[in-house]
Amino acid sequence: MKASRGRERRDDAGNALVEFVLVSVLVVFIAVGVVQLALTLHVRNILISGASEGAHFAALADRSLAEGQARATSVVHGALPGYEIDVTARTTEIAGAPGVAVEIAAPVPVIGLWGAGAINVEGRAYREVDRDAVN
Repeated sequence: MKASRGRERRDDAGNALVEFVLVSVLVVFIAVGVVQLALTLHVRNILISGASEGAHFAALADRSLAEGQARATSVVHGALPGYEIDVTARTTEIAGAPGVAVEIAAPVPVIGLWGAGAINVEGRAYREVDRDAVN
């Protein structure tokens, strides 16, 4: 037995609405995931920039490790106010030459800026040497 065309149309009524809802929910989740990935990479780049800036500042001949640490904290908090970070600065050796390393540890943003886990970045710079003191 064949169903009439009118009956086939009644059986399909409302399918477009259900399909739209299912597809739109999927598209929204993908869009939110892409935005969150972009935010995570943005935070990572700011942390790298802060660590590098702090290391270069601490490597100057007339600056200390504490000043480099404060500079890194200032750079990160200037771009991400209220974001919890842990900054450490230490002397190191880079290819046999004296250097400075600044490490920043922060939570990985999972939902907005709230995070889980940790991201660790390091910035290094060669230590400036006072030529008058060497000669």
